[in-house]
Amino acid sequence: MTREPIAPLDLLDIDSLLSEEDIAIRDTVRKYVEKRIKPDVATWFEEGKLPVRELALELGELGVLGMHLDGYGCAGTSALAYGLACTELEAGDSGIRSLVSVQGSLAMKAIHAFGSEEQKQTWLPGMASGEIIGCFGLTEPDFGSNPSGMRTNAKRDGDDWILNGTKMWITNGSVADVAVVWARTDDGIKGFIVQTNSEGFSAPEIHRKMSLRASVTSELILDNVRVADSQRLPEVSSLRGPLTCLNEARFGILFGTVGAARDCLETAISYSISREQFDKPIAGFQLTQKKLADMALELQKAMLLAIHVANLKDKHASNATQVSIGKLNNAREALKIARECRSILGANGVTLEYPIIRHMNNLESVFTYEGTNEMHTLVVGEALTGIAAFR
Repeated sequence: MTREPIAPLDLLDIDSLLSEEDIAIRDTVRKYVEKRIKPDVATWFEEGKLPVRELALELGELGVLGMHLDGYGCAGTSALAYGLACTELEAGDSGIRSLVSVQGSLAMKAIHAFGSEEQKQTWLPGMASGEIIGCFGLTEPDFGSNPSGMRTNAKRDGDDWILNGTKMWITNGSVADVAVVWARTDDGIKGFIVQTNSEGFSAPEIHRKMSLRASVTSELILDNVRVADSQRLPEVSSLRGPLTCLNEARFGILFGTVGAARDCLETAISYSISREQFDKPIAGFQLTQKKLADMALELQKAMLLAIHVANLKDKHASNATQVSIGKLNNAREALKIARECRSILGANGVTLEYPIIRHMNNLESVFTYEGTNEMHTLVVGEALTGIAAFR
C-alpha cells in the first residue's frame, strides 16, 4: 500500500503556528533561494568562490539585510519572520545565511544598538541595501571561546585611536567596506567602525577550507590603524557589546540549521523513493524508514524549539540561555541528520550532485562558530546548577 508522501515539517502542521505575513516572507525568500542560490551554489562551493557584492545587492533588495532591526532602511520584521528567512537561506547554503547574519545580526546590530545617531545614519541604510558590506572582528587566532583574552588593543592618541591586532575567521572580511572591530582599551572593551581602506588595515582571505567554501572568510590585520573618536561606538565599554551581537547571530542559527537539515532530509526521502535495490525502492525497507522517521522527529522538534524561542524574543521575554539551548540542540541535531542522510545516498551522498555533503561539511563549522557545542553545554549547565564551569 502506498500513499502520497508528506513533507517532514508538515507532519505536525507547523505552518498553523505561523501568521500569513510570516508565511509570505518565508515563501518569498524560499523562491529566491530556489531560483538564485541552489542552481549555482555547488559550483561556488567547489570553486571556493562567492559573488558577495552581487548577492548582497540582491539580498538588500529582497529586504533580508538587518530585516529585524527598526528604521534606517531596515524592514523591522518580527524575530520569527527573520528566523524563517534564515531557515530558507541556509536551506540554500550555510554560507548564504552567514553572509546575511554577519551583515545584519553582527555588524549592523552593533551599530544599531551601540552607535551614535550619526553613525546609524551614515552606515545602516547602505548596509540594509547591500551597497555597503560589513564584517565583525571579535575572534582572534588565540582567543575564540574566551573573547575576554583578546590582544587587539586601541590606544588613545589625541582625538584619535590607534588600533593594533589580528582577528581570525571573519566572514566577509576581504570584501567588506567597513569592519566593526572590538579592541581592548584602558577603559574596557570598545567597538570601532573601521573603514577597510584605512592605512594599515588588511584582510587576507583564508583558503583551503573544506567547509563554508561558498563564503568569504578572512583574517583582519590592524597595523597602527588610526581611527577618529567619532568612529568609536559610544554606547558600550565592555564585552556586553560583542556578546549582545553574538546572541543575535546565534538566534538565526536556531532556524538556519533547520533549513540545512530539512534540505538534506527532503533530498534523502526523494532519493530513497526513486532508488531501487533488490527490485524495490530503498524507501520501502524498514531500516531506511526508521532513519527517515527518526530524522523527521528531530527536525520537527528543532523547528518547534526555534519557533518557541522566537515567540519569546518577540515578546521581549527571551534570554541568552534559551538561545544557547536552541543553538546547542539544533546545530547538533542538524549535523546528525546530515550525516544520516548521507548514508542513505550511499556513494552518491559524497558528490556535489546532491546537496548533502555540502550541508554536512558546512554544519561542521556551524556546530563550532557563534559558541562551540561545549560552550553552550556549559551555559546550560551553569543555568541548571548556578556554578560556572568554564575554567
